[in-house]
Amino acid sequence: MSKSGNKGGGRVLKTRIKKRSGLKNSSRRWLERHLNDPYVHKAKNEGYRSRAAFKLTEIDDRYELIKPGMRVIDLGAAPGGWTQVAVARTGSTEDDIRVVAIDYLDMDPVPGAAILKMDFLDDEAPARLIEVLGGEPDIVLSDMAAPTTGHRRTDHIRTMHLCEVAADFALSVLKPGGHFLAKTFQGGTENALLDSLKRGFKSVHHVKPPASRDESVELYLLAKGFKGRD
Repeated sequence: MSKSGNKGGGRVLKTRIKKRSGLKNSSRRWLERHLNDPYVHKAKNEGYRSRAAFKLTEIDDRYELIKPGMRVIDLGAAPGGWTQVAVARTGSTEDDIRVVAIDYLDMDPVPGAAILKMDFLDDEAPARLIEVLGGEPDIVLSDMAAPTTGHRRTDHIRTMHLCEVAADFALSVLKPGGHFLAKTFQGGTENALLDSLKRGFKSVHHVKPPASRDESVELYLLAKGFKGRD
């Protein structure tokens, strides 16, 4: 591993991975991009568990979704960056839990949040989330993505399915006036899902925050102002 760059002015030095390190070129390029990513450095400096935390903060700064005292459900939460942001912005505490996170992966505790180690697709997961939260959520967040198989179309379909399941859950549990934010992909949101959200919410947007890498096909689907259930 070698570094190059201007050492003055507090700049982060650019890291390069030597070709003789034994990595494939594609893996080496990914590692170099990750190590040189300013959001990775910023996350480390500010105590966030992942650069993804800035995707949520940027979206929330723009659309003003999360307010003190709101109840939030975070789907597919590991490693916890979004959960950290939700706790900070709701003011959730151990004595007054306002944020419940769920993931089948291990996740270190986040002070002020309740964490369920469960697969959201399990039949009992939705009811358990509401039970732990203690009421209907104001916001349902989902940064869920399916584990990659290496086959782009398959990965795309599986992640879109998670988005659809998260949307169905949000429509069934949100408070009137609540919001839904979920990962999707460019050109991948099914018309049926968009139509359902447009019927259920006052506005529906596709959002790509600055923290989402330019080369990434990910977008976020934001549905604001839940109209309520009949």
